[in-house]
Amino acid sequence: MTIKEIQEEIIDEFSMFDDWMQRYEYLIDLGKSLPIIEAGNKLDENLITGCQSKVWLHSVFENDKVVFTADSDAILTKGIVALLLRVFTDQTPKEILAADTEFINEIGLKEHLSPTRANGLVSMIKQIKLYALVYQSKLA
Repeated sequence: MTIKEIQEEIIDEFSMFDDWMQRYEYLIDLGKSLPIIEAGNKLDENLITGCQSKVWLHSVFENDKVVFTADSDAILTKGIVALLLRVFTDQTPKEILAADTEFINEIGLKEHLSPTRANGLVSMIKQIKLYALVYQSKLA
C-alpha cells in the first residue's frame, strides 16, 4: 500500500468519529496496538528531541525499505507515533522523503494538540524523514 493510500485510509477512519473525544480514544487505542520496541532500542540516542513526552524512534533498513519501531511514555503520544509509523514504515526512503503530511491537517490532529504536543509531532516527522535521508544517501 502506498503512503498516499494509507493516509486516505486514515482520513476515512477519522471522519467516522463525531467529535475529538472519540478521536483521542481512537489514537489511544492505536498506541496500545503499537508493537513493543525492543528494550535495547530504548536508548537516549533514539529519543526524539522537541517532544514533551519521551518518544523513542528506531529504524532499520531491510529489503530497500525503512522499518520503524517506537514507544512513548505518554498514551496519547504513543497513539500519534503509532499513526505515523503506520504511514511511513515499510516504505522506501524515496517515498518517505517525497511524502507530504497533509493528512494530519485533514484529520484536524495538529489543531487539537497542545502547542508542545504539536511541536513533538513535527519533531517526530522530522526524525522519520532524517532516517529516510540517511538511508537514501547510502543508496546513492
